[in-house]
Amino acid sequence: MSVPPFDPDQDSSEYVYMRLANHIEARIRTGELSLGRRLPAERDQAAEYGVAYLTVRRAMKELRERGLIKTVLGRGTYVVDELPA
Repeated sequence: MSVPPFDPDQDSSEYVYMRLANHIEARIRTGELSLGRRLPAERDQAAEYGVAYLTVRRAMKELRERGLIKTVLGRGTYVVDELPA
């Protein structure tokens, strides 16, 4: 199953960073972003998704809090090896 592309201009009452975090979570849970995969740099993701760098940064913080990604200082950000329930 494929996740539809992210639309940063979608009319929604939800914050863009939360919509982005939900979008990336859906990509992880469907296997589009595989377990253990290294994610692109935050600035590259900002360009990919058409949002501000700080929006991606807040989305990454949200995903870390959900236990879906981990950041290793100096190495990058990765999808966890095992998804939480």
